[in-house]
Amino acid sequence: MSTDDMLKTVRHGTAFFDGELNGLSDAELDGPSLLPGWSRRHVAAHVGYNALAIARLVSWAETGVETPMYASCEARNEEIDSGAAFEPDGLRKLCLHSGMLLDSAWTNLPGENWAGVVQTAQGRVVPVSETIWIRTREVWVHAVDLNTTADFSDVPGAVLERILGDVVESWSVRGEISGLRLESPAGGVYGDQAAAYPHVVTGDLAALTRWACGRSGSAVTSNRHDSPTAPSWL
Repeated sequence: MSTDDMLKTVRHGTAFFDGELNGLSDAELDGPSLLPGWSRRHVAAHVGYNALAIARLVSWAETGVETPMYASCEARNEEIDSGAAFEPDGLRKLCLHSGMLLDSAWTNLPGENWAGVVQTAQGRVVPVSETIWIRTREVWVHAVDLNTTADFSDVPGAVLERILGDVVESWSVRGEISGLRLESPAGGVYGDQAAAYPHVVTGDLAALTRWACGRSGSAVTSNRHDSPTAPSWL
């Protein structure tokens, strides 16, 4: 996928997230998200500050001056807690304006700088072009986490496939994929494809991705359990 196509996808996801957020009343912002211990306010604050954090990586690629996403994990958490306490309009503006700033940073990054490498908050060294995908994943998944009417079935199929691939890869890195296979009726197969007697979890792509991401309400079936639990993702 070209950079322009990737930018179109992340802009679509950003607009979708903003639409879900702006559809919530001020009082509804205080309600629970799909993430344990986080209100909808926390999800919004995280998404807003995540845009600024990724913009710092884009600046790193442009200037060569190392600018990490966050000073520390503690600083990140404090930032989210602080943002979650904003007035409702302030919280919405944080998401809107930070998203615009990040989009501008990508748009103005010189072509020769796109191959520059940066380090994510998880310590991965990646080309700065990877930040578009990192943000794409954030806005689509957290739009669902706002716990409104949005669901993984609203996420484009190509995005679902890559999210599911990322989750399965994380399980593999941690040695938690052995014997576990995910299958969709459309023919997608993920996980351990060599096991003779695998634990098979079946569902459509949206349901499998929802289940793998640890979100509730998954319409999946298993050849071993009625309600299988996925390994943790992040």
